[in-house]
Parts: sequence; structure tokens; C-alpha cells
Amino acid sequence: MEETLLQYFEWYLPADGGHWRRAAADAPHLAALGFTGVWLPPAYKGYRGREDVGYGVYDLYDLGEFDQKGSVATKYGSREEYLSAIRALHKSGVKVYADIVLNHRMGADACEEVRARASAGDDRNQSGAPAVPITAWTKFTFPGRGGKYSDFQWDWTCFDGVDWDSKRNSSAVYRFEGKDWDSQVDREFGNYDYLMGADLDMSAPKVIEELDRWGKWYLETTGVDGFRLDAVKHIRASYFTHWLQALRRSSGKPLPAFGEYWNGDLQSLTSYLDQSGQVMRLLDVPLHFKFHQLSGAGGAMDLRNLFQGTLTGVRPHQAVTFVDNHDTQPGQALQSWVSPWCKPLAYACILLRQEGVPCVFYGDLYGIPHDRIQPVEALPKLLLARKYCAHGQQTDYLDDPDIIGWTRLGEGSAMAVVLTDGPGGGKRMCVGTGMAGTTFVDLLGGRGERILIPENGTESFPVSGGSAAVWVPEDTARRIDGELKSGTAGQ
Repeated sequence: MEETLLQYFEWYLPADGGHWRRAAADAPHLAALGFTGVWLPPAYKGYRGREDVGYGVYDLYDLGEFDQKGSVATKYGSREEYLSAIRALHKSGVKVYADIVLNHRMGADACEEVRARASAGDDRNQSGAPAVPITAWTKFTFPGRGGKYSDFQWDWTCFDGVDWDSKRNSSAVYRFEGKDWDSQVDREFGNYDYLMGADLDMSAPKVIEELDRWGKWYLETTGVDGFRLDAVKHIRASYFTHWLQALRRSSGKPLPAFGEYWNGDLQSLTSYLDQSGQVMRLLDVPLHFKFHQLSGAGGAMDLRNLFQGTLTGVRPHQAVTFVDNHDTQPGQALQSWVSPWCKPLAYACILLRQEGVPCVFYGDLYGIPHDRIQPVEALPKLLLARKYCAHGQQTDYLDDPDIIGWTRLGEGSAMAVVLTDGPGGGKRMCVGTGMAGTTFVDLLGGRGERILIPENGTESFPVSGGSAAVWVPEDTARRIDGELKSGTAGQ
């Protein structure tokens, strides 16, 4: 079965402590839809306790076990519920990818006085003022945990800088005296090591040693299969080379990983992959921006160029493709939401082609009640089309600015996909002589024709305006519809 991932959360999930239980109950359904892996949200205690989505990391060792930051459980539930969800997913044959957030810490337990320089404007390599004493929130003692699992405590020497001086109630990007921002990071602002909170010094031996200890503990405790690595453009590339390889050696497991390098520039992504020793895949951010552009171009985009300038186009084996995620959804900092009409086209591109590993967004599969966003109706059928038909040889027909398509010729199966951002039309494509005499129908239901494949295996497959059509053998379409109606893959 082709690898297919699901990001199992969106930003506005209810803070009811029930998400791990929902994931456990959902495991058989996810397996039936063809998901081979699930990316779960950060499981450790954030500085906002039960209200924290997970990216404001306070204590990596607190998986919902200790009374810290106003709650024992995290937003998603307790430690035992998290571990139970992982076991349930494994029982259904679904791998678990843990969301790993290492760049910063927030919610320190105490302040320290430290000398620091405020960065000058948009160039953080330049200091705008001499070093002065500031009061920084950098002391992490974790009193609620009391040293269980690790007695390591963080102080200012573990960090490069912060963005708040409590002495003056002043906000700026402060770099501690005697410290340098990490190299091998994104070049925005001259150096984009600093993101938020207390920024970890990834060159400090004690920081590296503690993160190594934590990684081994986390892996042994949870039994996860791989990692989604947060905000990697803010962490020196060679760091994850070390961290991942050390964990792979100690565990004897492959531990696949994919990173979030949020930049639409393809060169930035490929450079990071090379600098990190190609120890991970990366989310294909440039392809996401292509989908966003397509959804707002009013039919003016040249579809022949859809995959140009993307990681999928140049390094498909290192690309994790996605349409939207928790950062791009409405109301978030990186909002770049793909319009509803365009979602079926975009998902057809990532689910039904051979390039990249697709990652479906929870908000597209289940909707986002907070913003009255409905699920993408076509998504379950597209997932099952991937499961049953997206195999074997792919032949591209990316030769028209308004209508593109491709076919997949797997053993005993075939599929023809057509999509357009214009008024519609057809695409003449070959599904193989082995399909001669077979009747094809549009799985998505946008077209009512029944197409009988001739002896040469080539026919014109129509598509309605601003939509996608997925042509599959009639018996395959009946099987998929039956699974969805019976509840085997539906819900």
C-alpha cells in the first residue's frame, strides 16, 4: 500500500482533553481509508497548560502526567491516554509520527539577570545597542515534576536569547552576551535562529546531551515510529543530522522524519536537505503555495507549470506533500487557505500521483467547526482511489494550460485523472489495452457518462469546469461507494 499520512489535528480543537481518546477510537476507520501513518500533535505540556496547542513548549517530559501550568492533562488528554492512542493506532496497522518541537521554551519558572544586546532592525547579525543587563525568563526548574525522568534544569546559559526584558517591560530580540545565533539557519532577518520564547543554544554541549537523553526517553516511553520536526529553518541543519542518527543507532529503527521548513523558495529547501545530510524529508511548502495561487487565480494559472519550482518536481522522494495545515488555516499566522472549490483538484494532485508522500489535513477530512468550514466531500473517495487505483506506471498529460491529466496503470487496475481551473473539456489519455472493454465512470460524480474503453486503451475523459474527474472501472467505483455507505471506510 502506498504511504499516506494524516495530520490528526487542527488549531481549534476543543480543549476538552479528549483528543487522544478520539484518535484511539478512530484508528480502524483511518486504516480503512488507507492511512499508513498519523502525525499526532505535540504531546508535552505547553506554557498555557490545557489550553496550549503544543508549540509553546514548557516541559518535554510532561506528557500529561504532572500538575503544571494549571492542569495535569494537556489539551489532548493524559499521558496514559496518549500511550493508549499510539497502541490503538499500531493495532490497526497505522504508524505514529510524533510532533517534535525543540527550538524554543516558554513559561519559565523564574527570571535571571543576564547581559544582552538588542538586535538592530531587520538584521539580527547587527546589534542596535551595547550589551546591558536585562531580566529574562530563562529559569526552568519544573517544580511540578520534581526531577522525575530528568533532574536537568534550564538556565540562561542554555539559550541564545529571548524577546522580552522584564526589567524594562520591553520587547526586542535580545542576544545574550557571549552567545552567537546558530548558523545553518534561514537567512531571513540576516539570521532566523530566533523564533520565539527562550531560544535554545544548539551549540551548547549540555543542551545537546539533554536533548539526546530526552529523545531516547521519549522513544522508549511512547514507541512512536517517526517524527515531524517543527520549525527546522530556525535550527542549524547539522543538529538533526546528529539527533536523528543517534536515535536510529540506539533504537535500531529507521525512524522516518519530515521537517517543516516554511519557505516558498525551493533553493532554501534543497540547501537545507543537503546541509542536513538528507536525513529527513521536508514538507513541500512551494507546492502548497502553488495550490493557494491556483485557488485564487480565477482560471488564469498555467496548469502546465503546477509542479515547477516545487520539491515534488525536483526531489519527489524527499517531499511530503500537503494542501493545508494548522498554520495555513484561517486565523493563523501563516494563513494561506486553499479555496474550497480547489481542494479536490489539489488533493487529486497529492493523493493520485506517484511523487511525494501525501499528508492530509484533519480540518479537510473532518471540517473546522470554529470557522464553519465543512469537510472536503470528495476526500474519502480520493483516499480510497489512492488505496485501490494509484499504483503502477504514471503517464502525464500536462500539455495544456487549462486542462491537465495523468493515468496510472497498476497490475489489475487503472485510473485516469483530469482537472481544470477553466470551463471544462476533455483529455485524450491511454489507460492500457488491458482495460479494453471495461466501463469507466467518474468516481467523484461530477460527470454522468459511462465510458467504454476501446481496444487501443485510449479515450477522451471529460471534466466539468473548475473541478477534477477521477475515472476508474465501474466495479471499482461500486466497491468504493459500498465501503463508504457500509461504514467500513465511512463514518
